[in-house]
Amino acid sequence: MGSVGSQRLKEPSVAGTPDRSVVTSFSFDSCQLEDEAASGAAGGQGGRARGAPILSDSAAEGPVPDDRYHAIYFAMLLAGVGFLLPYNSFITDVDYLHHKFPGTSIVFDMSLTYILVALVAVLLNNALVERLSLHTRITAGYLLASGPLLFISICDLWLQLFSWDQAYAVNLAAVGTVAFGCTVQQSSFYGYTGMLPKRYTQGVMTGESTAGVMVSLSRILTKLLLPDERTSTLIFFLVSAGLELLCFLLHLLVRRSRFVLHHTGRPRDSRPGHPAGYCAHHDVAAGDVCFENQGPAPPSSGSPKDSPAHEVTGGRGAYMRFDVPPPRVRQGWPSFRALLLHRYLVARVIWADMLSIAVTYFITLCLFPGLESEIRHCVLGEWLPILIMAVFNLSDFVGKILAALPMDWRGPHLLACSCLRVVFIPLFILCVYPSGTPTLRHPAWPCVFSLLMGISNGYFGSVPMILAAGKVGPKQRELAGNTMTVSYMTGLTLGSAVAYRTFSLTRDAPRSCLQTSTNTSFPAGL
Repeated sequence: MGSVGSQRLKEPSVAGTPDRSVVTSFSFDSCQLEDEAASGAAGGQGGRARGAPILSDSAAEGPVPDDRYHAIYFAMLLAGVGFLLPYNSFITDVDYLHHKFPGTSIVFDMSLTYILVALVAVLLNNALVERLSLHTRITAGYLLASGPLLFISICDLWLQLFSWDQAYAVNLAAVGTVAFGCTVQQSSFYGYTGMLPKRYTQGVMTGESTAGVMVSLSRILTKLLLPDERTSTLIFFLVSAGLELLCFLLHLLVRRSRFVLHHTGRPRDSRPGHPAGYCAHHDVAAGDVCFENQGPAPPSSGSPKDSPAHEVTGGRGAYMRFDVPPPRVRQGWPSFRALLLHRYLVARVIWADMLSIAVTYFITLCLFPGLESEIRHCVLGEWLPILIMAVFNLSDFVGKILAALPMDWRGPHLLACSCLRVVFIPLFILCVYPSGTPTLRHPAWPCVFSLLMGISNGYFGSVPMILAAGKVGPKQRELAGNTMTVSYMTGLTLGSAVAYRTFSLTRDAPRSCLQTSTNTSFPAGL
């Protein structure tokens, strides 16, 4: 990754502090990543004992297990289904929401509630990534995501226990709970797949779009086959809850597979008195960042290079290392400064990918699902927003599949292409404005725009996430995945806030049927 780690450092010099290029090494005691592997006794000898940066991980002993029949990839795809399916279930039954809460901004409120809670969840998950185990976070996420689906299905749709106001608040609370659980899942899974080969990150992101396709098809089928709207919505929610539980059971099986354990379950050196520290090396002149997991140090020989603090001279300048005192047994939280510095160094490497994914989802959330759910047509009625959402979910699925194609993207170019998607905002506004007589009133226009927006969202929302994990060392990929999810959620939050402005363009629109080009009018519900 950097030039510093590949150089053999010379013995310490007695020169004063140089004014040339400087490499500073910060060592964080007892700050371990969940996936870091101990190197054993051999790892504590040679260059690592002297504090030389290590740029690559030694693979686990033995051959790499095969992903036979692509079963692990399929499981990761279903994992992506699992952490977006609950939210998609709430917003895709837009026809039921409009009939139950007429004249309200229920879809916009659900979207904003989801995003605000999700932002808090992803920040909390990012802070706890070194503290709570990966399996604990994923399991808690699944339980919080599936519970509200069953609760709304039984208490609101079947038993109808709530009044109008109570039902409105309960649905928003359910969306908030789903947001917390699904976001913890999502953020953890991106860190999880970051430790696997790249194609598995693409598989998870494809699963996100698959969730949208599955939910859209489920809603269309239940609406066609069951004429009673409440009954069809109840079956729709129960199917979603069943799929969510299936995804969770599959995760429990896959996490114990040899393939996953090979990449994520490497043993650490947990011998008493030998905790592994964490070290980040920042080359100020070259702009390089490399990381080192410090294994147990061998007994000190008394040489100056084994002392807690020393300075050595490299080929280009000075290598300065500031270490904590010798390792000691201690269990506790990493310092706040260590956490911030660790995340800052990772962000310096993947900043373009962070901005690209944030801009992509900001533009998408300005329009989907809020504004798209308000597009009406006198012939298609409530079917039009359902069809538009189905087109978006299907094209988003295609875009995420295209993201698997090999292409060498530079960060600034990827960011520029993500920014070009801003053209969709005025195009969709023309589909609803002026109120009652929009400029682009034919239903084909929003369908075409939704198709293009979905493909670009799937592609430019996946490529940055896939590339970011490859720009840091294997031991930092879980944190890089979590950091990318923070940027992703930031874009969603800002987009949802702007979406309320677009709602003001449609709230004054008359609910009566619009005149078509053939001057034939129909009731709004047809």
